[in-house]
Amino acid sequence: MGKAYKYGDNVDTDVIIPARYLNILDPDELSKHAMEDIDKDFVKTVEPGDVIVAGKNFGTGSSREHAPLVLKTCGVAAVIAPSFARIFYRNAFNIGFPILESSEAAEKIEAGNEIKIDFAKGEIANVTKGEIYKVEPLPEFMRALVESGGLAGYVRDKILLGENKL
Repeated sequence: MGKAYKYGDNVDTDVIIPARYLNILDPDELSKHAMEDIDKDFVKTVEPGDVIVAGKNFGTGSSREHAPLVLKTCGVAAVIAPSFARIFYRNAFNIGFPILESSEAAEKIEAGNEIKIDFAKGEIANVTKGEIYKVEPLPEFMRALVESGGLAGYVRDKILLGENKL
């Protein structure tokens, strides 16, 4: 469970992590600059388990994996939005960072609300308001990607288990 950070439509990858920092290779160091052009206090206040709630087309812009990586490194549990840029969507799951599409949750959740997510059931609980928003449950494969830390971890786990079927 974590608190919600609320942003608008079209939050692009340059807002999530400004391009001027992309020469930083260490994810922990890079994450110190997450969201700074839209929310100067984000990195000072975000805690593990917190959730970003945004408007449509979250993650638009460049195809770099840095954007979902810095959010994951900051401890953000998930991003909830009505829609995502397709490349951000793929990059997020490829690095093991869950995102959920929900217009209802994005509209009704307010900044600071306490949020709890059940990815398998497809439920976003707004504990503050006592509301539940139903979403499409994450498919088992997508949950496995997240639990393995991303695509590389998923493939590693399959190899270690001796499974040749991905």
